[in-house]
Amino acid sequence: MQILKVENLSKSYSEKQLFNKISFSIGEGERSGLIGVNGTGKSTLLKILADLDTPDTGFISHPKEYRIEYLSQDPDLNSQLTVLEQVFYGDSPLMKLFREYEEVLSSLQTAPNNQQLQKALSALQLKMDLTNAWEANSLAKTILSRLGISQFNQKISELSGGLKKRVAIASALIQPADLLILDEPTNHLDNETIEWLEEYLSKYHKSLLLVTHDRYFLTRVTNRILELDNGNLYSYEGNYEYFLEKKAEREELALASDNKRKNILRRELAWLQRGAKARSTKQKARIERIENLQTETSTTNNKIDFMLGASRLGKKVIVITNISKAYDSKTLIKDFSWIINPGEKIGIAGPNGSGKTTLLNIIANHLSTDNGIVEIGETVRIAYYNQENVEINGEMRVIDYIKEEANYIEEADQKKVSAEQMLEKFLFPPAVQWNKISKLSGGEKRRLRLLRILMKWPNVLLLDEPTNDLDILTLSILEDYIESFQGVVIIVSHDRYFLDRTTEYLLTFEDGGRISRFNGNYSEYLQLKNSEKQLAKPPERIQNEQNTKNNLKQKLSYNEQREWDNLEETIASLEQELQTIQNEITEAGSNFEKVASLYNVEKELNNKLEAHLERWAELSELIEQIELNKSN
Repeated sequence: MQILKVENLSKSYSEKQLFNKISFSIGEGERSGLIGVNGTGKSTLLKILADLDTPDTGFISHPKEYRIEYLSQDPDLNSQLTVLEQVFYGDSPLMKLFREYEEVLSSLQTAPNNQQLQKALSALQLKMDLTNAWEANSLAKTILSRLGISQFNQKISELSGGLKKRVAIASALIQPADLLILDEPTNHLDNETIEWLEEYLSKYHKSLLLVTHDRYFLTRVTNRILELDNGNLYSYEGNYEYFLEKKAEREELALASDNKRKNILRRELAWLQRGAKARSTKQKARIERIENLQTETSTTNNKIDFMLGASRLGKKVIVITNISKAYDSKTLIKDFSWIINPGEKIGIAGPNGSGKTTLLNIIANHLSTDNGIVEIGETVRIAYYNQENVEINGEMRVIDYIKEEANYIEEADQKKVSAEQMLEKFLFPPAVQWNKISKLSGGEKRRLRLLRILMKWPNVLLLDEPTNDLDILTLSILEDYIESFQGVVIIVSHDRYFLDRTTEYLLTFEDGGRISRFNGNYSEYLQLKNSEKQLAKPPERIQNEQNTKNNLKQKLSYNEQREWDNLEETIASLEQELQTIQNEITEAGSNFEKVASLYNVEKELNNKLEAHLERWAELSELIEQIELNKSN
């Protein structure tokens, strides 16, 4: 069995100790989730395991041929490569083989009777068969298609940030690895993609270590939780749900131990203050014991606990009347009207690019409408937490950044809470408050920015993807705050758990800019959409999927075997047709009528290719399951 072992690992930055002499191992088939408050060193630990950072002490051991694949939060891609080249690391032997094959194939299109080229193509095809290149190529394109990328030869420089992240995920998944490390893989993905990734990783047979704030994802994918807490590492054999149970037990024991420590310290101090006359060895030992007890760190949980009030909100909050918004030729919002009432908690759902953030920007008056009006009540005070990476002066001290907004704020019971107290509630202890912001981790800076926004004492809170880069503890307390918040909250998020906990109903973006109300939580909405997709599938497609999920099959049926034998050739043929059409589109230039016609052909071929790639993935999974059944 392939095992990675970590022994006595320590790491500090300046005076901050991230983790101290932690030891653990990762066995084959373990799917571990690493959790902890922002700033505890989760990403640093992942980088050390991936050999991208070095520990202060300790070492990591694993077999000589052990391979680790790492996906960072912000992948650094080569802008000059195509999508497929990036997936296969650009200059890998496999990618060179693909390039050579495509060049010969392209040359044959202009000289179909060239025997030398035909021999070269046959030799390359044999070589690709021997190296399983066809299988790797098909798998890569299947994964890219499921991640919403169909233009495999498009340059990385032409992709949006979200698509670049998906290419990086595909690259990490396709590489052969004994340990796959993923740092926040669900950030900036839409729900359909998250669900596919969730299903893919739940069946991952090698070792997996991931950091994510998505609690449904953790529950459904992992079979082990590693928690970094105050420099220590705790291991729980089970998923996130099991972890919550066991962590509660550990904290109860820790609290009992902490109370016992305080009682012992109280008695020892009383003895010392009485002043025994004899300075014996025994007495000196007791004095040393008191000093040790005083320096012990309390193990109780530093929970964020706050009940902030909201400024007074009148009956009129926000009235939206017949607003529309379009970019270029795409209509994002069309003739939308809505009245937002006091106290409502609203979630906004829809695929990436559908217009969710656009709607928040219109409400926040950061963006004008094409037509229609948005009326804001006189008493409304809006605070907007958006996705933008706002530059914060790193030379400013943490406490000064918060006081720049407000020196204090009122809680729900009208008690005044100072900026210093609020920082402590947000896990910034007094020693950290006087540090420069540049010393904070990325997640800590997000948490600090969230606190500053809440210090505005708003009564309407707009949250655009608030779960990105925030740790689970901060999110759970934010959820409690939203639940008790007396103002209006409007949330855009792909985090199913977060939306389920915080919202009363959804505004959902549909085709053509139409926005509808859904009376239910986000999970119920997703179930409805999945049911609609299932009903839209052809009966033979449903039967194929049912066959694929049949764990008792011992071999492929006759028809399935024939389909499998011909599938790679069919995919290669479709790719060749697609390349020809794309070349014709380029040559058509400004002949818009011809280009439009060719685009329709390209779309049809892309749909066929995606369907065949998906079928290849289904049969590949079935074959793998048959092999597992045989081995068992």
